[in-house]
Amino acid sequence: MTRRSQRNPGPAVVLLSGGMDSATVLALASRRGHAPIYALIVRYGQRHAREVRAARAVARHFGATPIEIAIPLFRIASSALTRKDIPLPRDRRRGDIGRGIPATYVPARNTVFLSLALALAETTRSSTIYLGINAVDYSGYPDCRPAYLRAFRRLARLATRAGVTGEGIPRIEAPLLALGKAEIVLLGDRLGVPWEKTWSCYAGGHEPCHRCDACRLREEGFRRAAEIRNGPAPPRKRRGKYAPSLPLGEG
Repeated sequence: MTRRSQRNPGPAVVLLSGGMDSATVLALASRRGHAPIYALIVRYGQRHAREVRAARAVARHFGATPIEIAIPLFRIASSALTRKDIPLPRDRRRGDIGRGIPATYVPARNTVFLSLALALAETTRSSTIYLGINAVDYSGYPDCRPAYLRAFRRLARLATRAGVTGEGIPRIEAPLLALGKAEIVLLGDRLGVPWEKTWSCYAGGHEPCHRCDACRLREEGFRRAAEIRNGPAPPRKRRGKYAPSLPLGEG
């Protein structure tokens, strides 16, 4: 890819799921001045369409160009996120989340997604690919680790025309990799992430379930962020939507 100045970083591709992490990464790409930004939304046969609708809303909010791709990954990748006959992990203790590989792991998902993003970035001559993987407050997926990201960067240099000809491959950035959920919330607040438009719950439905790993990590992140800002808050009655139950006023 052509080298650009810090003031004009050029186009970017953002893998956008509709969750809090990818929304924060999109906000960061926007703040850094990337234009245009291609929001890559993958419909892979996930358990519900709620997160896809959230991704579209977040893309619109930041003026990104949505690129939707349907990949029937569910036909070959067995997971609780692609098959409703596999139960979702629920009500797990915080210390158990991230220990082992849960049923919500989708085989090769991030590798497929990054490959699509790499193809789009090379075609659009984008300078950077952003993804919201996180290895601190996460569910234990092997393709969210620093070692995985380093390996894919090496693959990108070997597997693309830009890498082989020396034109330079797009940077693959995971700016949230070493951040906890509370840090992500605080960063997202500074960047103006519309938390009410995001969706994290694995179960889908009209309201979040508050019991799956994604809900519990999200709610703990907002609770910790509120304590960092305001000191410990008294327990609040759980409500259906994410945002009204959080001390920060949005989320």
